[in-house]
Amino acid sequence: MSNRHPLRLAPLPADEWDDHSRGAIAALIPPERAHPAGAGNVLSTLVRHPELTRAYLPFNAYLLTRSTLSPRVREVALLRVVSRRDCGYLWGHHLPIARRAGLTDGDIAGIRDGNLADATDQAVLRAVDDLVDGGTIRTPVWEALGDHFTDQQRMDLVFTIGGYVLLAMAVNTFGIADEEQ
Repeated sequence: MSNRHPLRLAPLPADEWDDHSRGAIAALIPPERAHPAGAGNVLSTLVRHPELTRAYLPFNAYLLTRSTLSPRVREVALLRVVSRRDCGYLWGHHLPIARRAGLTDGDIAGIRDGNLADATDQAVLRAVDDLVDGGTIRTPVWEALGDHFTDQQRMDLVFTIGGYVLLAMAVNTFGIADEEQ
């Protein structure tokens, strides 16, 4: 998966960062990383609009660090979303996180193909596909999720899927490229 989207918004150059832009990303990264090299291209692009970034990042931080979902479930959902949205940037950045969460190369291939052996993982994939394709989770899939998750976890799953659909759309639309490019 590669970045095939045209660059529309470049990361904010280092000489244009100020206290306002650094403060906008404080919810997600420590102050010592609040610069273009430490923040990466997504955050360095988002700080072009500090007020939006300041509002958005606490939600994203919740999804990444405080959600009721396990890291594994979060990464299964997230990788399926970014695969379906063809977001190479987020796919590449989350592969190491997914591996740390216990996903194997076989699991990762299954996420891309939409077929995992584990019933919980497969229910998550179906929920992603339902939300991406139809904007809602069909009743049989919702009920299957209920076999594995509490209501709060199902709520977190819906917001995790939606949150990463949103981020993938932004990354693709802005044309954010990997830092190595």
